[in-house]
Amino acid sequence: MSDVDLSIGGRVFKVACAAGEEAHVTGLGRMIDSKVASVPGAAGQSEGRMLLFASLMLADEVHDAQSRSSSSTPSAAPAPDPALAERLEAVAAALEKCASALEG
Repeated sequence: MSDVDLSIGGRVFKVACAAGEEAHVTGLGRMIDSKVASVPGAAGQSEGRMLLFASLMLADEVHDAQSRSSSSTPSAAPAPDPALAERLEAVAAALEKCASALEG
């Protein structure tokens, strides 16, 4: 296991990840930070609320991508994207760690 520091909304979060995944998790952190930066005033919110905004925006993008995929092939289920699933799992793990830290 390795630890990476993610800077999101002007705050630094230490997140554990598998060895060799540091660059990938850091990139995911940058994605979340860019989502937070795109919402006026989000960086001034509590950590939980700031991450909630970013999560909702990322979930909306996933939903839109799934909708586009299903509308282009209505008779077949879209093939799962392992890379997307891995990214979502990493984001979920980071959010769970943040929630645990907020809870005490």
